[in-house]
Amino acid sequence: MEPDVTRIEEVIVGLADVRILTASDNGEHLVIVFESTLERPSCPTCSKSVHLKDRRDLALVDLPYRGRPAQLIWRKRRWRCSDPACSQPTWTEQDERIAFPRHSMLTRAGRWVTYQVGKCARSVNELARELGCHWHTINDAVVAFGEALLDDDSNRIGVVHALGLDEVLFVRLGTWHRKFFTTSIVDVGTGQLLDIVAGRSGKEPKAWLKKRGPEWLSQIRACALDLSGPYRAVYNAVVPHATIVADPFHVVKHANSKVDECRRRIQNEVYGHRGHKNDPLYRIRRLLTMAHERLDVNGEAKMIGGLRAGDPRGHVDMTRNAKEAIRELYTCPDPKLAGEWIDELIRDMAEPTFPPEVRSLGRTLSRWRHEIIAWHETRISNGPTEAANNLIKRVKRGAFGFTNFRHYRVRALLYAGKPNWDLLDSVIPR
Repeated sequence: MEPDVTRIEEVIVGLADVRILTASDNGEHLVIVFESTLERPSCPTCSKSVHLKDRRDLALVDLPYRGRPAQLIWRKRRWRCSDPACSQPTWTEQDERIAFPRHSMLTRAGRWVTYQVGKCARSVNELARELGCHWHTINDAVVAFGEALLDDDSNRIGVVHALGLDEVLFVRLGTWHRKFFTTSIVDVGTGQLLDIVAGRSGKEPKAWLKKRGPEWLSQIRACALDLSGPYRAVYNAVVPHATIVADPFHVVKHANSKVDECRRRIQNEVYGHRGHKNDPLYRIRRLLTMAHERLDVNGEAKMIGGLRAGDPRGHVDMTRNAKEAIRELYTCPDPKLAGEWIDELIRDMAEPTFPPEVRSLGRTLSRWRHEIIAWHETRISNGPTEAANNLIKRVKRGAFGFTNFRHYRVRALLYAGKPNWDLLDSVIPR
């Protein structure tokens, strides 16, 4: 059955200035041929009259019609200036309401796929199957409209009082699966992803922050980070007036890593091999890093038994106690008292009789003393930055990974950067 041409003309591109020439079904797509009915223009160079030279068909992807992929053929008119001496003798008609130059999708379809991929985190491959077109057709539209939306949304990055930096894995490339990282720049007050820069050194985020200008930087009061020296150097160089805060989760995580490090060392010393499933310390490896108050009676009994059997010198137990002391530090409500507490921990952990892991932990506390105490004053953390990284990873999962940084950045910012989607209908794609 032939489609209803009258109905198609009403919904074709939402314009009155088109005329349907033919409509057919080739088994894969609904194919619609149309032409523009706009008045004959004047020459854009000399304003003289023009003549129709010929017509050129342009295939465009549109939204599905009645559940079928649609392919629209725009029979574009080519005009010729009546003046032979004109510097622009011929040109092809353009109508951005239908499609932008060098785009292979209708304008409305390009905006729709940008919303679906950017806002809803749908995969490009899924939309390509739905619209019956190539992957690159969808992706090119998303990047073009997405970059335009991010650039035109001047209010997307507002005043930031608390800033966060954190690394996230971008891609593994090459024979040896070399890792390439990016840095997420996040407003930890609102959880908004501000931008993503390549690398995890201090060079790229420092350059990005300096571009924001001194007025914007002066509004920042606190900066959160994990125990990263390069990121601390960025804050000290760009926002020296801000309070730098070490994220509590990463401080405790570092302490737990020292417990694991000590357990593996003692295991090798006592048994001469890596942990086996029946080794006492290996069987309690998770109990050692668990918060003490979360252990039930059976768990605590199992842990004590494992330590007695596999920790003859008590090194693992001392490292675990040091980890618990650091956890207790974050229960202190008074910053002054917390400062006295951490100073005492640093002195105690420097004892030569303590395991090397405990002494190493004490040196870390000494290097990050001010940033750890700052948490008691500001109560901010890098948690919102980790949440933004989780959204980035969701985009990566939906896309089955990225190898192109530009595509990765645009897709992540559209999903986690909170752009004003009301501007999508008015942006001009790049």
